[in-house]
Amino acid sequence: MALFRRRRSNDTTDSTAAISAFWDAWPTLRAPLAEAVAADRPAPDEVAERVTALVKAVHPDLDWEAGPAPSTPEPGLEDLDLSMDVDPDELLERLAALDDPAAFGKGPAHALTLRPGPSDDARIQSERWTRSAPDDDAWAFLPARPADHESLTGTVSWDDHELDLTHVSVSMRVDHATGRIEVGVYHPDNMFLSEDVRRALADHVVLLALGEDESVRRVGTVVPLEESPLDPLPPTSIPAAVRQMIDMLGGGNDGWVTLKATNLRQDQLVLSARHPVTRRDFPAFTLAVQVLVPYTDKGSDGQPDGASAVALQELESRLARLLDDNGALFLRSTLSGRRDLMYYLDPESDALAPFEEELKSWSEGDLKLSSRLDPDRAVFAAALRPYRRFLQG
Repeated sequence: MALFRRRRSNDTTDSTAAISAFWDAWPTLRAPLAEAVAADRPAPDEVAERVTALVKAVHPDLDWEAGPAPSTPEPGLEDLDLSMDVDPDELLERLAALDDPAAFGKGPAHALTLRPGPSDDARIQSERWTRSAPDDDAWAFLPARPADHESLTGTVSWDDHELDLTHVSVSMRVDHATGRIEVGVYHPDNMFLSEDVRRALADHVVLLALGEDESVRRVGTVVPLEESPLDPLPPTSIPAAVRQMIDMLGGGNDGWVTLKATNLRQDQLVLSARHPVTRRDFPAFTLAVQVLVPYTDKGSDGQPDGASAVALQELESRLARLLDDNGALFLRSTLSGRRDLMYYLDPESDALAPFEEELKSWSEGDLKLSSRLDPDRAVFAAALRPYRRFLQG
């Protein structure tokens, strides 16, 4: 098996040290932050300044906030991950857990949330920060602000204006060129507000409706409206509109698409890939790993057959179990005796070595493996480039 080693970047090393410094300091920050959250008041200036300095060392674009932990609704069948890379045994365990009422309703009282905003680089580091957090029964550590529909029933204050968010309505349209939605936000008091406050209120409403990650993924523009929309909708309808847009644009099949083609020799190409996928999906997975797997048992169309088909499926299942939440399959391409697999791994998890070891058990030819740090997902984009027009169609 040919192997090409990656090099660790200085940026990764520096951020790892900054994250370690944050968690080293956490025991001295925990109590005063909890007292401030419980009393519904800002953290003491000295504590807030120290947290800010530690967070900015992780990434200068990061902000933070402390508050009550978001409520966690009991999951149902619609919350299960049914994508093709989920281990069947793990899925059965999650199904069984749905019948255990004792497993829900308990959780931390407080949440410390990092705010990466639109910066993908900052979002990578906030994910690393969360993944390295210590166990703490009283605190949840969130890498981005989640959706909060409960707050859409409350009030907010800006420039001495108290605004009741239950009076907000929105309009939405899909921009097919960008694959994002455009949101207009109306509040009856907009006529009394400055342009800056109207824009801040509109952004705040969308953030509460979708959460930080989904807003960056799916929303193109947000504009305040001076008049009520012709067909006004509550802001809580924005997530449903996003799901409809994804389905309409061809990304509703559990986040995967499959393309098939036949060459002049009548060999069939079958390509399956995550689509659509953004840098907000699996943000800590920045190590691209490509594996070329030969197989010997194939049908007349060149696709794996018999023992090879079974062996390939078992290999991918073993790799998925091994990686767990430290990596994910992004692309599978099969043509005439060779399967190309593309994974992205968390380089801080040390998952690559056991991943390589598992591949050594393959007995149907010499595998080839290459890996490189790829935070921008350029390798994945290049692999999809020949098929982009089919994915968009």
